Amino acid sequence: MEVPKDAVLLRIFLGEQDKFEHHPLYEAILFKAREMHLAGATVLRGPLGYGHSTILHSAKILRLSEDLPMVIEIVDAEDKINAFLPILDQMMGSGLVTLEQVKVLQYGIKRTVAAL
Repeated sequence: MEVPKDAVLLRIFLGEQDKFEHHPLYEAILFKAREMHLAGATVLRGPLGYGHSTILHSAKILRLSEDLPMVIEIVDAEDKINAFLPILDQMMGSGLVTLEQVKVLQYGIKRTVAAL
């Protein structure tokens, strides 16, 4: 799979307890991205965060949250990300979605060149 040097980073902020069809939303989004052959996706779990409600969600030992912040990052060509956005819109009830233009420096296995 190729990713152009000029690509787009789709970043999705949501809560760990958000659901889509009785499954964790972050998992459903990742599986849909894979099904659509997007180049790569990573789910990150945040130890502390808040959203539009300004309620803190924390992983502190004395106050374990059941709804920690989650971030999904997906990188691919702009047209592939744009094709994914309407599907993402149908899956999400709330959250924050951002897009950034990025430069891809490396994707996949880096081949070393033998010294001359």
